[in-house]
Amino acid sequence: MARCSLLPILAAVLLVASLPPRAAAYAAMDKLHELLPASTAAALSFEEGYTQLFGDSNLMLHGDGKRVHISLDERTGAGFASQGAYHHGFFSASIKLPSDYAAGVVVAFYMSNGDVYERTHDELDFEFLGNVRGREWRVQTNVYGNGSTAAGREERYGLWFDPTQDFHRYAIFWSHDTIIFYVDETPIRKVVRTTSMGAQFPSKPMSLYATIWDGSSWATSGGRYKVNYKYAPYVAEFTDLVLHGCPAGPTAPGSYPAPPCEAASAAAMMSPRQRSAMERFRARHMTYGYCYDRVRYPAPLPECRVGEEAEAFHPSGEARSTDRLGSRHGKRHRRGGGGADSAL
Repeated sequence: MARCSLLPILAAVLLVASLPPRAAAYAAMDKLHELLPASTAAALSFEEGYTQLFGDSNLMLHGDGKRVHISLDERTGAGFASQGAYHHGFFSASIKLPSDYAAGVVVAFYMSNGDVYERTHDELDFEFLGNVRGREWRVQTNVYGNGSTAAGREERYGLWFDPTQDFHRYAIFWSHDTIIFYVDETPIRKVVRTTSMGAQFPSKPMSLYATIWDGSSWATSGGRYKVNYKYAPYVAEFTDLVLHGCPAGPTAPGSYPAPPCEAASAAAMMSPRQRSAMERFRARHMTYGYCYDRVRYPAPLPECRVGEEAEAFHPSGEARSTDRLGSRHGKRHRRGGGGADSAL
């Protein structure tokens, strides 16, 4: 069973212990962020940490179980989950998405406990929404707590790279009072527990999931463009699967013992450098924000702090500028057919 050495994190904590409080805090933030998001030392093989959910032969293992391919065809999608549940931690994977025409295809990397708490489940989502040829994939994050699905907290983003050409790391940090989503070591969203959110902040142990499925009814332009199985199979590739979690039970595989989980909570804070990187990303790449959606939420949800940046969004919550929709990354491999004049 692969386990990450505790020495780097313990050394980071000791290194800053003698510094002045503010300097120590920022040093700890930077050091722990460097260690946790970037580290692949705790990456597990499939057999060590995961189990197949569905899809039979649409899930295939490569590289001694270190790489997982899940595919969607006319018959079924596929998915897998962690063998154990976790109560806070850092969870990540390097993912390469299907190329070419992928309208209606949804690849999800998320945490949930819906199998245990059917009506009061918690969830932290990365959802990758496919698109028509010539339009980029979109990334959507969402947060649910205590079954609060009626109050979706979705945000969507374009990316500064082509996620179909190479692997990129996507990560979720979750502590008692903070959630941070990362793309390639850049924090893109931070959710802080507030009194007004109450139980809608995820608080119960969750497992990690990865799935690919047909989201034709909503994923691309609100369902305007469907999955075209002429281009199947759609294959999503996963590697560097990291479970840096606090185990909810004594047998959760691949997890740290309690002390590193507690030490890692310092990573919930952000240094000025990290916050600036997140603010630049959001200013350039966020295409939808629930806090700016006056059609859905005439009064913003209590945790929303809406300022002058709201002028960059339509009342629907969609960004006014198409510059936020991502950039072209060169020609994609063509297999014929497909195409549209607009997509999500």
